Amino acid sequence: MDHKNKYMKILNELKKYKKKDYDFSNGHILGSMCTQPHEISKDIYLKFLETNLGDPELFPGTKEIEEKLIKFYLKLLNAPKGATGLIGSGGTESNINAIWLAKNLSAKKEIIIPKSAHFSFRKIESLMDIKLNIIKLNKEYNMDISNIKKYINNNTAAIVGIAGSSELGTIDPIPQLSDICLDENIFLHVDAAFGGFVIPFLKQLNYKVPDFDFNLKGVSSISIDSHKMGCSAIPLGAILFREKEWLNKISVKTHYISGNIQAGILGTRSGGPVASAYAVSKYFGLEGYKKIVKKCMDNTEYFIEKIRNLGLNLLTKPTMNVIGIKLKNPKELANRLDELGWRVNIMDRYSSIRIVMMPHINKKTIDEFIAIFKKVCEDKGEIK
Repeated sequence: MDHKNKYMKILNELKKYKKKDYDFSNGHILGSMCTQPHEISKDIYLKFLETNLGDPELFPGTKEIEEKLIKFYLKLLNAPKGATGLIGSGGTESNINAIWLAKNLSAKKEIIIPKSAHFSFRKIESLMDIKLNIIKLNKEYNMDISNIKKYINNNTAAIVGIAGSSELGTIDPIPQLSDICLDENIFLHVDAAFGGFVIPFLKQLNYKVPDFDFNLKGVSSISIDSHKMGCSAIPLGAILFREKEWLNKISVKTHYISGNIQAGILGTRSGGPVASAYAVSKYFGLEGYKKIVKKCMDNTEYFIEKIRNLGLNLLTKPTMNVIGIKLKNPKELANRLDELGWRVNIMDRYSSIRIVMMPHINKKTIDEFIAIFKKVCEDKGEIK
């Protein structure tokens, strides 16, 4: 078999598998915190496909792009002079790096997290022999800090606050956590993997949201993902640190690749996602991202009105573009929607489904979904 025929055979096989996947472009993915990457990100990704930031002297130009992207994040999140960052695969890796650092800085082995914390902290618990002290949520599904000091002890390495929870997009009381961590000299990590590209613009759009970034003196690190509301190619997340020298605490010496030390978990790191994210950040700029957030919030409010008109209730008033809908049998309803070509996420512990109003969704898509959703709810006895 010649090269061309072999290639076409492989391509046709892969196309069959790809057809089984959902596609962001038609708007039928309603439960994901990722979105369709902007067209520019796809083109740039391919141009940097062979670059490896784990060996930076081979790819000095790509390394410069990475440094520029980190500066963009630092500016977005009001980082002080001397702050730095580390780019990786996403929120899970960023959270691991943050707690790894907190543990190495303090030599302590307990952290305090809210019940709404991302499941990556369960991985951290296992990987690092860390004890999780889990704080209950209040009626708004934020961390209830009324009794948090009773969980702080001589072995507390860090407190984690969530700025845009994975389930409901809620924001913990980060200003109060900042004050507590300053008083107690505890590392404060803010998981803003989703909210990092949303909350700064909500503030500019006059939504009432709490501060969460480095403007708060007690914030030590922040995670942020470009492959979510940043509209970049998957995967790309970053962890930002208040102090540059902290990187030394999660670094090892290298002996056979360029550079003297390497920070973080990953060795090989593709420059493709980094160049892609930088290109998208340049294309949109802060004003462009504000417009994206405004559109998503407008669509969120439009969707909420449609849901209430069906006689259904929300778990809580959305803080950002994440909506929880109460249902009697969310799994059964979600499975039926899946059969009809629509994908939502199930939140079992709240007997609800999650809708995330991402940039690939528009009002026409919402109207199409609501018509099908209404019929399915009627068939399943959720509404009369």
